[in-house]
Amino acid sequence: MMASSVAKTPITIRLCGPRGFCAGVDRAIQIVVLALKEFGAPVYVRHEIVHNRYVVEGLEAKGAIFVEELDEIPPEHRKQPVVFSAHGVPKSVPADADARNLFYLDATCPLVSKVHKQAMRHHRMGRHVVLIGHAGHPEVIGTMGQLPEGTVSLIETVEDVDVYTPPDPDNLGFVTQTTLSVDDTAGVIKRLHERFPNLTAPAADSICYATTNRQEAVKQAAPGCDLFLVVGAPNSSNSKRLVEVALRAGAKKAVLVQRASEIDWATIGEISTVGLSAGASAPEVIVNEIIEAFRERYDAAVELADTVEENEHFLVNRELRHVELTGADMAFVNGE
Repeated sequence: MMASSVAKTPITIRLCGPRGFCAGVDRAIQIVVLALKEFGAPVYVRHEIVHNRYVVEGLEAKGAIFVEELDEIPPEHRKQPVVFSAHGVPKSVPADADARNLFYLDATCPLVSKVHKQAMRHHRMGRHVVLIGHAGHPEVIGTMGQLPEGTVSLIETVEDVDVYTPPDPDNLGFVTQTTLSVDDTAGVIKRLHERFPNLTAPAADSICYATTNRQEAVKQAAPGCDLFLVVGAPNSSNSKRLVEVALRAGAKKAVLVQRASEIDWATIGEISTVGLSAGASAPEVIVNEIIEAFRERYDAAVELADTVEENEHFLVNRELRHVELTGADMAFVNGE
């Protein structure tokens, strides 16, 4: 006798949009891919180009070599390009590259560069700069490295504001890391204004559009979700914020995963609605991989939970604009 097939439990996957790559991440990855096409392997990259191990390994397979510092580049490869990551670098890094006669391509996200300019403008106007961000994050290191030592103070929490003693309370300007929680940052800024009424804001919001849009989509999708999955790396600030946003917005459980293999199926329990989003450094191929993993186990229907449409596009470096970029070149992250 043929064994009767067991019916799969029906579930709904609420797939957030926007999700995944933002324009700055897309541009940074394209810069490495195009540099490999134009100059051949190896192309060196200082730090992870973006915070995603799958992306890094995909670029390594194409011929990229990731280094922590420029002195790791061997003399025989000094003519090969080195790419600076999307998070931005202190001014000392391009200065070091110039001193070593290295050819470099800066893949700093234009929105991070905008924060650098905002911070430099505060400094030029004679203000002490307050940077709201996470200590040790590459973007924070890069932003603080735009200005002389001692001219920037890092604030992480409302509690930090309460104990902060600035050099001149009436002459402060603030900027923020681009990938913070919108709600948490609003609380920190509110407290800063309460303590320092003459605090000067940047000319435009520092938290980038992609961070805001992904958080808003998760907020809309999370209520009623038995489980919310965010695709992203443990060192990805914007991805970790999405997990926090999902929990606050009403998801019963929210988890950060890098691949489908990290999902702990044994502890999921009974579910009927699953939320799914991806941080700004997470490729769409992994989102698809996770949907397929659910379809293997459940009768999964995908429901689109779109909020806004993103159509931002940032040009790559002038040196690379003549190089053709094909769908096949980016298939390793975007899928076929």
